Amino acid sequence: MIKQTQLIFIDMRKYINRAVLLSLVAATVLTSCKKGPETDILNTGNFSDNGTALKDAADFPIGAAINYNPWNAEPKFSEVVKRDFDQVVCGYEMKHGAIVQNNGTYNFTNADALVTAAGTMDFFGHTLNWHQNQNATYLKAYSGITVPAATELATNPGFESGLTGWSVLNTGNPAGTSTITTTNVAAEVHGGTSAMKVVNPVGYPGSQWRVQVSSSAFPTTSGIQYAISYWVKAAAAGGSIRLSTGPSNAQYQGDQTIGTTWQQVTWTITANLASTTFLFDMGQAANTYYIDDVSVKEVVVPPGGPAIALKLDTAMGNFITTMVNRYKNKVHAWDVVNEPFADNPVAIRNNSNTSTTAADVLVWSNYMGRSWALKAFNYAKAADPTADLYINDYNLETNAAKLDSLIAFVSELKAAGAKIDGIGTQMHIGRTNMNFAGIDKMMQKLAATGLKIRISELDVKIMQGSSAAALTPELAAYQAEYYRYVVSAYLKYIPKVQQAGITVWGVDDKNSWIYNSGKEFPLLYDNDYNKKPAYGGFLKGLRGQ
Repeated sequence: MIKQTQLIFIDMRKYINRAVLLSLVAATVLTSCKKGPETDILNTGNFSDNGTALKDAADFPIGAAINYNPWNAEPKFSEVVKRDFDQVVCGYEMKHGAIVQNNGTYNFTNADALVTAAGTMDFFGHTLNWHQNQNATYLKAYSGITVPAATELATNPGFESGLTGWSVLNTGNPAGTSTITTTNVAAEVHGGTSAMKVVNPVGYPGSQWRVQVSSSAFPTTSGIQYAISYWVKAAAAGGSIRLSTGPSNAQYQGDQTIGTTWQQVTWTITANLASTTFLFDMGQAANTYYIDDVSVKEVVVPPGGPAIALKLDTAMGNFITTMVNRYKNKVHAWDVVNEPFADNPVAIRNNSNTSTTAADVLVWSNYMGRSWALKAFNYAKAADPTADLYINDYNLETNAAKLDSLIAFVSELKAAGAKIDGIGTQMHIGRTNMNFAGIDKMMQKLAATGLKIRISELDVKIMQGSSAAALTPELAAYQAEYYRYVVSAYLKYIPKVQQAGITVWGVDDKNSWIYNSGKEFPLLYDNDYNKKPAYGGFLKGLRGQ
């Protein structure tokens, strides 16, 4: 596209409507020119003015997310941050997972180093409570959500050592009618290489004890439950087996019908002795029985809901209080509650609407209810009453129901006494889901709350669905326009008194959380820390252009 055509395009758009403009352009420009979705970018020359530091073009904080490794390993990283921004936020180093160790102790090494290295720059705290990036291993163990595996109490449970640890008490009438041995025939073994084999040619209905094998004694606590389980099958249909306990105060399981395929039988007893044995009673019906993989374990009952909630409340309160107190002389604003809502359906997060498979996930509200958020804000306020406290979430520009729910939740929390000073909208956006009308509407609704508003984690994915192998000049221009639009909408709709700042979620592309080995280029600087057109677009937005 030649410069003359660019000038015609820029001048004419002031006077004709969009339909006429597109018709004119179609008739006058080269067919190779492309128009980005919902933008008027038909060339690549609009975003070259990038000589001003972003922080110098705004009267509110312009922030960048930083991380320990690039800050220390790449001098250009910290140089660019200090040159063009006046606020920083840790991408990871202040999160629960970065601070809390498996034994519950805290390691502040990297967070302290970044706070010190930032010098006089403003530091925003992120984040005091989130369902991800936590030491969920510690939290689950501490609260009782994860119950330690019970100790195996059975001796030689797989009969791998023959009948060691087992006592043959009765072998029919007369004694010796039945034979009790072990077998290593593969078809007769459930697990391992061996199983117990009981051949009983005579049935003694009502006298199950006539063929009987006892376990070794194992320690028990009176009143505590124990689960006894085993795998069993018979050579022919119509087998019967039961368990009983000893050596005194016997308890009896009902007769179990045993077929010709392996089945697991489990019997739970309540101990009434300090030491207990259990017995296989196999005299009821004539058959050949195979028994394997026995287990005896205490039934460990996890703490109830209130007990878990109380533990998590304590852990959350300790973390929030410790973090805010430690950094209160440097950090004067915090994301207190991060991403409280699930997307589809829109609702407060719980274990049903949020994936919990990752090792770093624990959904606080699932155990503590809606009050978890109020408690989080109260702990933060108590630690530093002067700090600005925020709630933060994503997709608010594309999910109107989520936006409305978040605003309603903020009102609910404030009515309950929470100190909430502002709302953060993350705006991890992309070329294929850019919703200009949604951005405008979101900004207007957020402004109507009267609270401080931050764009808290801005980045723009641009390669989505593109066949280009790298960031082309056209795609770079589209990205620049998206940055420009977001910044201009913020300035247009958020009153100055509510403008708390815009933070870009990273610095250079290669250190972005969505770089994906060069498949995405979401930030303002390329891998060599050169300003991209996106920087010029951001700057134009700040200048109201």
